[in-house]
Amino acid sequence: MKKIEVIIRPEKLDTLKKILAKNEYSGLTIMSAMGCGHQKGLLQKDFQDLGLDANLLPKIYVMTVVWDEDLEEILTEIQETLSTNNVGDGKVFVSDMIDVMRIRDGARGEKIL
Repeated sequence: MKKIEVIIRPEKLDTLKKILAKNEYSGLTIMSAMGCGHQKGLLQKDFQDLGLDANLLPKIYVMTVVWDEDLEEILTEIQETLSTNNVGDGKVFVSDMIDVMRIRDGARGEKIL
């Protein structure tokens, strides 16, 4: 199992959900986020008032777990579909999942996904 954490432009969320659904993944966690990378972002008025130099843009954070054998196909689809070829398209972080537990009954392992 691999955990993928995707940080994208807000307008790309529906497209990402379609990619995951097409590959039969429905479980995901989504959070609104603020961040910046090489594009340096925008100077937010709220931070200007505080005298801070924070360059943040709205982003969406999506976390899901996929089977190892599906990872490359999903990563390829994400890159091909979500890329605008501009700075600020986002990042995908991939890590190994050691274990998973369902809180309701304590069941563990791949069978609960």
